[in-house]
Amino acid sequence: MAEQPGPDISDIGRKAGRGAVWSFLGTLVTRAGSFILGLILARLLAPEDFGIYAVALAATQFVMVVKDVGVMSAVVQWRGRLEDIAPTATTLTMISALGLYGIFWVGAPYFSALAGSAEATSVVRILTAVILVEAVTAVRSAALLRWFRTGKNAKAVLAGFLVNAPVAIVLAVNGAGAYSFAWGQLAGAVVTGVFMLLYARLPYRFGFDRQIAAKLLRFGIPSAAGIALEIMLLNVGYIIVGNIMGDAWLGFYLMAFNVSSWVPGIIGSAIRMVSIAGFSRLAERDEESLSLGVQRTVPLLIAMVLPLAVFMALLAHPLIIFIYGPKWELAAGVLRFLAVLMVVRMLTSFALDILNGQGATRSTVWMNLGHAAAMIPAVIVGTHLDGIRGAAVGQAAAAVLVALPLAVLAVQRAGVRLAPALPGLVRPAAGALVCAAVMLGLALLTQGSPLVQLIVAGGGGLLAYVLVVVTRDQFHIVSDRLVRLLPARAR
Repeated sequence: MAEQPGPDISDIGRKAGRGAVWSFLGTLVTRAGSFILGLILARLLAPEDFGIYAVALAATQFVMVVKDVGVMSAVVQWRGRLEDIAPTATTLTMISALGLYGIFWVGAPYFSALAGSAEATSVVRILTAVILVEAVTAVRSAALLRWFRTGKNAKAVLAGFLVNAPVAIVLAVNGAGAYSFAWGQLAGAVVTGVFMLLYARLPYRFGFDRQIAAKLLRFGIPSAAGIALEIMLLNVGYIIVGNIMGDAWLGFYLMAFNVSSWVPGIIGSAIRMVSIAGFSRLAERDEESLSLGVQRTVPLLIAMVLPLAVFMALLAHPLIIFIYGPKWELAAGVLRFLAVLMVVRMLTSFALDILNGQGATRSTVWMNLGHAAAMIPAVIVGTHLDGIRGAAVGQAAAAVLVALPLAVLAVQRAGVRLAPALPGLVRPAAGALVCAAVMLGLALLTQGSPLVQLIVAGGGGLLAYVLVVVTRDQFHIVSDRLVRLLPARAR
């Protein structure tokens, strides 16, 4: 009997691949701009200002997830015509966002006091107003993701950043402190929202169909709960550190966390722009197609993240000093452990996207509840024992020992086979060990100059990683493609 051919996932793979490329390029540009903006603000503002902003950021990131009760994710994975559900979805997101903003407006003083920063109340109220703008555009943004039109999405975000940056800098120069972040991001969100509406070209109508609403909420509420727990787990450290240590130490903690978020912010955001839609389309075909897509993607994701984590962990001090200056060096000891958390964050976020694409949204809730049960006490104990470094150790330990095993278990229970991906992890793991050894040795030889350490030790370690991980065939494929891009006369 002839062997049945495996599932053909190439069409979805091509669409998701193109979407990921545009998403990556757009995210890279905006993150580079955000990095430069952060450098400027780090020299204009004090650590206390960053601490106040961290409290408002924690509130905003949470409300950004639950603002639409998961309707946006439900729209991305909807099996049917988008035009049939858009009016109902738009109505649900507006009602949810307005109610949630009212709650946070009233509760801002209590939330800020809990975080040990009563001064953050007004900043929380301004920054969380971003959800009102997002509520207007949520369904249109979901439509762009559903259609893999991430290039449009990236352009809209870039336009918003081009407004955010000058507003924030002007306010910081004029002594606005933490308000610089809040007003800049709110102004940028408005501009991004306008572009989203223009790009989606989806008629803007309100309506309500009880059956459609029920289907959207059955998927959306567990999805929103799972992602909200994920966001809470990322930000609860701010609340604990602020409550125990105060605004100044929280500012150092935020700086280290921001640096550790560069990779999830660029690579992770680019992947997330297409992953839920891609996994949803694969899950529509059959379970084997979804498993195959995951098996191909996981080794690539780990291969990209590991060397950057080693770089941050081993060269944390020269990295922080060179970029932000000696006054921020206290953030370096925290960054070493948050680099470990970064790797696990990438993998658990990827697992959440797989589960959402499969429709197993309840599993995301249980996965994150288990992580929270381990992480919150670990961070509290760690902060009391060793300050902000102890908080980072607690977060990293809970992520490695609890979050990652729970993610693997949840994905496997959803029917995705992970074992075939294991052989693809051998080279990245070996490369990371070689990279660490080379980087550490060169760092010891170049002590005294942060820039020299970053160039020599960092560059040498990353080169060693590439030599171990990239095979000869892969190198030839890349070089051949680069040669084809050259003009004929240049060859």
